[in-house]
Amino acid sequence: MAEPAQDSEPIRVADHDLDDLVATVTRLVAESRKQGKTLARLIEGAPPSDYEVGEAGHGPGEGSAAAASAAAEPDGSQERTASVFILAFDGTAYAEELAALTRWVHDLLLPVYGREITTGRPWCQQWREHPEAVARLHALWLAWQQLTDAEAGLTGPSTWHRDHLDPTLLQLRTPDGPFGACTTSPTRPNHRLLASPEPAGV
Repeated sequence: MAEPAQDSEPIRVADHDLDDLVATVTRLVAESRKQGKTLARLIEGAPPSDYEVGEAGHGPGEGSAAAASAAAEPDGSQERTASVFILAFDGTAYAEELAALTRWVHDLLLPVYGREITTGRPWCQQWREHPEAVARLHALWLAWQQLTDAEAGLTGPSTWHRDHLDPTLLQLRTPDGPFGACTTSPTRPNHRLLASPEPAGV
């Protein structure tokens, strides 16, 4: 007598594998939407907005010139400028990038991480006139854009704090840093550019 056909067991995916799969699909959907928006802007010839919040929850910075320099081309290749370093920009590109950076510094960085101004932790409200500050804050912002993206994974924000935010603030706000001759007390605003060493032979 033939044995009755056994019902096939349903395939069971382990919960931890399912979580990884859901996270991967969510990330891919967010990336596809972001690339679709970038592609639509490139086709229309419209400049990206300075403050764009997409489905991935990204804040200020997606519309920066540096971010746009890495935008995907329709064939999947990467269009890149010579450099994403703000001090390599000139004219309008520099002004637009600095304006977007300023919004990020004033809307996110200072309200969350600014802390009190003291002699041991100076700051300058005119930080945009300090080239070192602009360069360091811009690098910090670029790292923030990359490491707070879903693609960076769950440890991205922690890595940003440890490897980028803490060292940057330490360099900028040390008493002998670029703001050393600027404001050391909120009641006494001050701004002065420190002298730089002249190149040899000048």
